[in-house]
Amino acid sequence: MNVIHKILIANRGEIAVRVIRTAKKLGIKTVAVYSQVDADSLHVTMADEAWCIGEVELSDTYLNIPKIMEVARETGCDAIHPGYGFLAENPLFVAACVEAGITFIGPRQDAMRIMGNKIEARAFVKKINIPMTEGVTGSHEELEKTAHKIGFPVLLKAAAGGGGKGMRIVYAENELAEAIEATSRQAKAYFGDETVYIEKFIEEPRHIEVQILGDNFGNVIHLYERECSIQRRYQKIIEESPSPTLTPGVRTKMGEAAVAIGKAIGYNNAGTIEFLVDKDLNYYFLEMNTRIQVEHPVTEMVTGIDLVEEQIYVAAGNKLRLTQDDIRQNGHAIECRIYAEDPANNFQPSPGKMTFYKEPSVPGIRIDTGITANTEIKSSFDPMICKLVVWGKDRHEAGMAMLMALDDYIIHGIKTNITYLVKLLQSEAFITNTISTKFCDEHTAALTEEIVHKKNEIPAHVPMIGYLMYTMRRNVKTDPGCCEKPSLWETIGYWRNQMTFRMQFEEEEISVTVPGYSENHFTFQIGGVQYHASPLAYAPNRMDFTINRHNYYAWISENDENQAFVSAEGHIFSMKRHDILAESVSASGFDSHGHDSNHVTSPMPGKVIRLMVGTGEVVKKGDPLLIIEAMKMENLIVSPREATIKSVNVAVNDRVESSTVLVEFDEVMG
Repeated sequence: MNVIHKILIANRGEIAVRVIRTAKKLGIKTVAVYSQVDADSLHVTMADEAWCIGEVELSDTYLNIPKIMEVARETGCDAIHPGYGFLAENPLFVAACVEAGITFIGPRQDAMRIMGNKIEARAFVKKINIPMTEGVTGSHEELEKTAHKIGFPVLLKAAAGGGGKGMRIVYAENELAEAIEATSRQAKAYFGDETVYIEKFIEEPRHIEVQILGDNFGNVIHLYERECSIQRRYQKIIEESPSPTLTPGVRTKMGEAAVAIGKAIGYNNAGTIEFLVDKDLNYYFLEMNTRIQVEHPVTEMVTGIDLVEEQIYVAAGNKLRLTQDDIRQNGHAIECRIYAEDPANNFQPSPGKMTFYKEPSVPGIRIDTGITANTEIKSSFDPMICKLVVWGKDRHEAGMAMLMALDDYIIHGIKTNITYLVKLLQSEAFITNTISTKFCDEHTAALTEEIVHKKNEIPAHVPMIGYLMYTMRRNVKTDPGCCEKPSLWETIGYWRNQMTFRMQFEEEEISVTVPGYSENHFTFQIGGVQYHASPLAYAPNRMDFTINRHNYYAWISENDENQAFVSAEGHIFSMKRHDILAESVSASGFDSHGHDSNHVTSPMPGKVIRLMVGTGEVVKKGDPLLIIEAMKMENLIVSPREATIKSVNVAVNDRVESSTVLVEFDEVMG
């Protein structure tokens, strides 16, 4: 048997950690590469060696082929695993590995080149009679002229794209030119190729993909399918296997079609054939991803096969050790992607420092992540925090296990999609499998409204009392992470006969009185109502307690300004005691909308990629000012009012923080 001795992982985050874990299992040494902003990431500490290859720009770090190859040579690596994204589907990277005599753990360059370009892939697959949707290629002008031939709506896509990046639905001809320009710009930024094409958009499709494995001896098998129809902005957020949509007959045909494509292209590693499936279960070739997929864990959970191990095995030059008859689907697996984003605000990214991070302790789950509690979520990268995967004997059991795990997943200090995922999994459409790739577009408003409604139903005194007792009972010596110095209340407040103070709760300011207290009993008066509370258990970041003899618990954390985050009954509440002086005072004088009457600040850290205004121009409320890219998303910044531009304080490619003043206005126009 051929073996690999040392692997460089040309990636970051959870996929780098994932590869390192399998390599360790196989006794293979690993080398991590990282940018300076990733110095605190988990893959850096887990690898046997870690080399810094630059500061922050992707072109200088994770996309820098010469620098990565130099590290591989200096560390004596005989193989490179590209993970997914970045250089994973770049034929030039494969060529560099071949030239250096280093094994690339992935497919051959020719297969990657053909399948990596969506236009060439469609032409190739059409020759072997695999069903596909009608499409149009050509220059921007040709696309504008010929799009009407296949009829609107159409789907505009980056030819070199993947991962949902560079995709837009265009519903009318008058929207097409602007969409082509935006998609082309995004394609150039992400993939280095501005080529775009158009294909017919199938209404209410299912997105189902088939995992394949091939070797260098002409053998190709499939490991069945994954349903990936729950998406936002064409990026999957929930995946499951097996698909609850397919019949056994359609499942067999799609598996055979995937294998046929793999054999025709001479595929020799792990890859995925993606299909769209319409309401009549007709399937259409969508694209091939010539790499390991983000959602591969659900396939591993139901087949019991370590796909990364098989990648390494065949890349070393061995024949597939599995046959099609060896592959079985056992039970049901569901994967949820946990993102640092705000579903209530159009999924706007939410980078930053977490004040508390607790992974679920539910048995039998799998968490693929590249972070720890101390890792800052960076604006330079994709906002995914982790992949949470569960297994059950059937779909119902897996769904219940996922809900339990999400309920026990606590993240404070940044926005996440955890509560959104809970509501999605609880929706009748998901339970009855009456979904499509448009589900999030059509139902997010209703889901977020329901989240707000459920949160408002939780009595405010419950999280408030949990937080108050926590701050009054904590011991600074045993819990230094909560607060570096004791507050005035903690130092001298307990001997007072009665304490009254004001407290910020969400957007409301509330008066709180503490008429009486002892070690095991507190009386609180909140909003004119008296509550009797007792602590049951105290631990760092957690308080178990009773209110009027009803049991509750809360997870609690604070930032440096003593802003508290309290998780109670499945929701996170923001609050602050005004009687405690913050350790630091924010220098920002801007309101929560990122602007005051005379300027606009960035809503998040990111990079300016386009300016749309200049000094002296007159803008109206809602007019676009500039575009900031953060976490692989373009965020349009608009004017909050009618005004004249006094100055534009940033330039294209500038990196900005959430406090950066982007544009200043002259006096309010009359």
